[in-house]
Amino acid sequence: MTPTRFLWLALAIWGTIHPMYYFIGWFMANEWSILAMVDAWHANDATSGLVWDLTVAAVTLTVWIVIETIRTRNWVGLLAIPATYCIGVSCGLPLYLFLRPQPGAAPRPATA
Repeated sequence: MTPTRFLWLALAIWGTIHPMYYFIGWFMANEWSILAMVDAWHANDATSGLVWDLTVAAVTLTVWIVIETIRTRNWVGLLAIPATYCIGVSCGLPLYLFLRPQPGAAPRPATA
């Protein structure tokens, strides 16, 4: 594994653990209510702006993943999509970068 791929993997792990620490703590204090979390996301203009910023980033990442997956036939890269929406862009983006084919690798041939 190259140092860059190791970095992507380390960032994906950090992007999973660090946010989940706060999410789980919040859920434990708020009776695991997803509706209460959505309300908290829109508590003020600053948090609403952050939610929309991350939403646009997640949609952009999803479009990129789908386009590259169709081009390269690297189906495992699609795993980054649920990671993005279930955990966050902080996990999905570095996970996708880790799962991408190595630079210089030939795209997989299309099957008929």
